[in-house]
Amino acid sequence: MRDEGIERSEEFSGPLDLPDEYGPSEEEGTGNGPSLTDDIFALIDDGKTYAEAEVAFQKSRAGYAANRAAGAVAFGLGAFGVFHLALIAATVGVVIALVPLVGPWIATGIVTLFLVIAGFVLLRLLKGRIEDIRSAFEDSGE
Repeated sequence: MRDEGIERSEEFSGPLDLPDEYGPSEEEGTGNGPSLTDDIFALIDDGKTYAEAEVAFQKSRAGYAANRAAGAVAFGLGAFGVFHLALIAATVGVVIALVPLVGPWIATGIVTLFLVIAGFVLLRLLKGRIEDIRSAFEDSGE
């Protein structure tokens, strides 16, 4: 039973979803279309092409991220420098403000003691974060 709207070559009777112009090539001989080995080789070629494209995409993405990271580091270092200078100015200002109240040596001692305590608090917080990171990478099987 043949559909009257579809014209096919009588010498080739392949699957219905192939175009009308499709037929076996000279090297395929007389067959019913592409062979399984041709399909496998085409799949391998497509896989290689996809892998090459994916590697190129990931390289370009990594290059973009590295470029942006370098800029972020530069801005971060600049901000760190400015904040450091601001803290130095604030420290000197506090010492100058305390000098009339308690004298220069006690004012210097108060500011120094406050900065040392703040440093120890920050070190304890840092130690807690590092321990959290270590615990994330330890074996949980013990």
